[in-house]
Amino acid sequence: MKVLLGVSGGIAAYKACEVVRRLRDGGGAPGASGHEVQVVMTEAATRFVTAMTFEVLSGNPVATALFRTDDPRIEHIHLARWPDVIAIVPATANTLARLAHGFADDLLSTVVLAARPEVPVVLAPAMNTVMWDSHAVRANVATLQDQDRFRFVEPAAKALACGEVGVGALADEGAILGAIVEALG
Repeated sequence: MKVLLGVSGGIAAYKACEVVRRLRDGGGAPGASGHEVQVVMTEAATRFVTAMTFEVLSGNPVATALFRTDDPRIEHIHLARWPDVIAIVPATANTLARLAHGFADDLLSTVVLAARPEVPVVLAPAMNTVMWDSHAVRANVATLQDQDRFRFVEPAAKALACGEVGVGALADEGAILGAIVEALG
């Protein structure tokens, strides 16, 4: 199956590397065949992990820019038509807001907006606890949950990179992989 993995700009972006690796090898299940993976990174994500890392892990070029001059295709449409499922790991507060309100001002949000409505979108949020609990983020999550295509892998409660403890850490890779495989049907 074809998985488009979006990576947005949070400290948990490095954990998306393991998700790509495990998708490619079939999730580690005995006898499981691997999935094709295409990665789309936000500009902020490239500050945490390089595109080259994801290119090596996915075996595909990584898309990072909304506008390209070296490719005659309309890239966001090309990418939007490709996957069987879209997963965003991590889904930051900014990315959730863009998706909830239909903003299309970066490649990742544009791809999701242009994807066929039957393509499921798995969201694995990761952010500070206060951000996760904020009214704005909770409203955006509710807006997305009202649409059948969006499926959430809830963040975990533990010590966060900022030193605080609470809900907001990226869910473990097994839960994310399980949600992606389930979305694939």
